Amino acid sequence: SVIALDILPMEPLPGVTFIEGDFREAAVLEQLLTTLNGRPVDLVISDLAPNTSGIKAVDQPRGMYLAELALDFARRCLRPGGDFLTKAFQGEGFDQFLRDLRAAFAKVLIRKPRASRARSAEQYLLARNYRG
Repeated sequence: SVIALDILPMEPLPGVTFIEGDFREAAVLEQLLTTLNGRPVDLVISDLAPNTSGIKAVDQPRGMYLAELALDFARRCLRPGGDFLTKAFQGEGFDQFLRDLRAAFAKVLIRKPRASRARSAEQYLLARNYRG
């Protein structure tokens, strides 16, 4: 089964349990954990991104905070051997985050989607085979 969580409404999809809310809020995270009911997951995908101000010194820490929240969730819920895909932004905190991923997963791939603007610091990190 698939569980989707977003701050915005989503059209229903067959086989998808949808939770509308802000992942940063404890009550929303608790609802997600309750829905999982202790079952380990195979894959965590995070496309979390902050509302940007255009001020890199503000936006970068916000983006890294969201990536770290997603990694904390993945560590808590992934089964050993599971995978994690997340968006992160190159800049302060990125290298440490990458080291954390490499410590927790057997393989980490970095990809910049073609759809991303050339000057964007946006990267996607695919972490494979969670060590558990």
